[in-house]
Amino acid sequence: METRDQVLITATELAAVMEAGDPLAILDVRWRLDEPDGRAAYLAGHLPGAVYVPLEDELSDHALTGRGRHPLPSGRSLEAAARRWGIDQDDLVVVYDDWNRAGSARAWWVLTAAGLDNVRILDGGLPGWRASGRDLDTGPVDPPPGNVAVPHDDLYAGARPTLTAAQVGEGGTLLDARAPERFRGDVEPLDPVAGHIPGAKNLPSGAVLAADGTFVGDYALAQLLSDHGIDREGPVGVYCGSGVTAAITIAALAAAGREAALYPGSWSEWCSDPSRPVASGPE
Repeated sequence: METRDQVLITATELAAVMEAGDPLAILDVRWRLDEPDGRAAYLAGHLPGAVYVPLEDELSDHALTGRGRHPLPSGRSLEAAARRWGIDQDDLVVVYDDWNRAGSARAWWVLTAAGLDNVRILDGGLPGWRASGRDLDTGPVDPPPGNVAVPHDDLYAGARPTLTAAQVGEGGTLLDARAPERFRGDVEPLDPVAGHIPGAKNLPSGAVLAADGTFVGDYALAQLLSDHGIDREGPVGVYCGSGVTAAITIAALAAAGREAALYPGSWSEWCSDPSRPVASGPE
């Protein structure tokens, strides 16, 4: 069972680590649905020492087919990328983004699923760092190669629980982390079929974040789950469109000490098979 400080780090805490000179790698994982390449924004201003990580290229493996829009990378490719990012074996790895924690949560999930256990999401992201009055650097950062070793090659069977399409709905609670209109099937901007997996409950990933972009506390999260009719105990699975924003919900649950499984292919995998059932409308 994880605790909040094993998942998240505040701007003040990160600044203290930087000032102490402790082993540290900072990854800038800016990514948005409408702007997946965050490199230009990174170059214009980023945390000191942060290395840009392209989610589409290095936290996904688009060579895989039938696994949704963002298939998981292999441990081998992730290890090579992590060494390019300059990560050493004893580093604290801090990941951040500038939009609803999607990029940083995906990076946190991928890295911890691969077996790296000293990874934290910057709570509040880049806006939180700026709000604390701390400086940004500009331009690229090219660190010397790191020596980190990634224990797990198959992230679908790695250090974090996952669900296959066949396992979805076998028991417990299944959460759909997409926006309500996509859950209901009113609109579907990305995938060929609208709707949701039968039996799923809709808990949009943005609901686990406060207005300032930080993760809500344990009490607020417990109340949120109760309001959505989600059991306080029992297995939980989470999906979204392609396994990115679902990681936000999984991180929030982990910070509160509750484990949840990711359906990595999510809706984009589920709806690609016409034999799978599709529901529409509210729960």
